[in-house]
Amino acid sequence: MKQFNVKNHVLAPLTILLVLFLWFAPASMFHIDGLTVVQQRTIAIFFYAALMWMFEIIPAWATSVSTIVMLLLAVSNKGFAKPEMGSLVNFKEIMAAFADPIIMLFLGGFVLAVAASKVGLDVYLAHILLKPFGHKSKNVLLGFLVLISIMSMFMSNTATAAMMLAFLAPVIKTLPENGGGRISLAMSIPIAANIGGIGTPIGTPPNAIAIGQLASEGIEIGFGSWMLRMVPVVAIMIFFSWRLLMRLFPFKAKTIEIVIDGKCNKDWKFWVVTVTFLGTILLWMTGELTGLNSNVVALIPFAVFAVTGIFERNDFAKIDWHVLWMVAGGFALGTSLNKTGLAAAMVEAIPFGSWSAIAVLIMAGLLGWLLSNFIANSSAANLLVPILAVIGTAMADNLAPMGGVTTLLVCVAASTSFAMLFPISTPPNAIASSTGLIKTHDMTKVGLIVGLIGIAVSYGVLLLFPF
Repeated sequence: MKQFNVKNHVLAPLTILLVLFLWFAPASMFHIDGLTVVQQRTIAIFFYAALMWMFEIIPAWATSVSTIVMLLLAVSNKGFAKPEMGSLVNFKEIMAAFADPIIMLFLGGFVLAVAASKVGLDVYLAHILLKPFGHKSKNVLLGFLVLISIMSMFMSNTATAAMMLAFLAPVIKTLPENGGGRISLAMSIPIAANIGGIGTPIGTPPNAIAIGQLASEGIEIGFGSWMLRMVPVVAIMIFFSWRLLMRLFPFKAKTIEIVIDGKCNKDWKFWVVTVTFLGTILLWMTGELTGLNSNVVALIPFAVFAVTGIFERNDFAKIDWHVLWMVAGGFALGTSLNKTGLAAAMVEAIPFGSWSAIAVLIMAGLLGWLLSNFIANSSAANLLVPILAVIGTAMADNLAPMGGVTTLLVCVAASTSFAMLFPISTPPNAIASSTGLIKTHDMTKVGLIVGLIGIAVSYGVLLLFPF
């Protein structure tokens, strides 16, 4: 007898029924003047994507792929829709979502991470960056928090967490079982991996989703400009998290012996990757001075590693293609909301202009944070960013003193990365939980404090130093 599955037997049918209802319901039900057939179909597809992402009925990337196909068939100029049904979206614009410049930025980041791991640059950096922190327990904890956060700025937070667990496992074994040091070190993995991703545009998908949405509205955020504001947020929260862990889970052992396994052969490949890695970061950070777009710069290491043979054909399998497809689905949805005229129609139908700017900022951040504790942060961003962009545009005058729609979307992206209440909240949380050293109530307690303080710090920095 097959086991009853809530997702397959309850949530999936309900989602399909709701989508069909929205698809065929009378247009008057939506209370949007002049709602076209194409716009109504876009609403139905949006709810399909939102519910699929929210309940994770199918993988997030699968939801994105199916959403793109539905948009091509239902609202594009090469699908089943006719011109008399409303403004159709050029099919090339929907299909171009997978080749969006932000996707290229992420691809370049993935290639850098693969190459760094391949030549042992990640192990070398671990040795170099941890050395200044010595052997005192509290300093070693700070060292790991700093190291993990830095690596998570340029690598997948999941990959960073998995790698650092391998480094930390032998260290944890040397600590007394009845002390809090084991918990502190284990908790440092998800805290630093999740927070570190906020620091760069390529650190985590929500960053790219927000930047991509802003770019579609003519607002460009450079790599260096992002880091100038978000790295301080990371630094503040890493220091706060260090003090919090030391207070809640103090070490009994005064010193720790660090053992990091892994080979690093300093041959010509190592130095090519090192120079390219540093050069790429430098170009990213000086984009405003050089005039080089960060998305263009992201492809430089890809070209260098391909020509030199460092990145080989089998290395393509190491790239997280599912992440790229997932982000592309959000871009395609955002394009359709705008090109069908639905976004503009919603602005006219809902009196956003009378809303309190502060209330919207706070509610958006808390909603992004809360939602991301139960679904993937990229899914939460894909769900919220297009709608909040509409709200932000409608409230432009009210939001202007606070940095406008840019502050709204960037803060929401950051808030999703502070979601770490439960083992299911993020892959790094699950990896840390797999050690058996962290009780769920401890993770929830730390996640609640770090999450709420992190949102407050993000808003504070962006309100003081808006883009």
